[in-house]
Amino acid sequence: MLRSPKLQHPQHTAMTIPKLLSLIATCYILLGQNAFAAVKTYQVTGPIVEVTDKTIVVQKGDERWEIARDVSTKVDGELKVGQKVTIYYRMHATRVETSTSTSQSKKAATK
Repeated sequence: MLRSPKLQHPQHTAMTIPKLLSLIATCYILLGQNAFAAVKTYQVTGPIVEVTDKTIVVQKGDERWEIARDVSTKVDGELKVGQKVTIYYRMHATRVETSTSTSQSKKAATK
């Protein structure tokens, strides 16, 4: 005798959507809004002072801004020294050192 697969009742399927939405809302509350926020983008505008495959140096007033770049950096047009450009960039930490870890490492170095 062949059995047909059990079909779920429509109410069971409908109950999963509110559960899913409440799970998403709970994650949003627990993780905070910053977990879902985009990384802030900054910009600097000025003439190019120096350009290499790995960096672009821009003069902004009295300051030289050296911005790292790689193959994923999108460039519209050709970069030339003296050309005015606007560079959009993001900041991210590569290392964080606390004041207690600094003082502990200094103590260890003097022993």
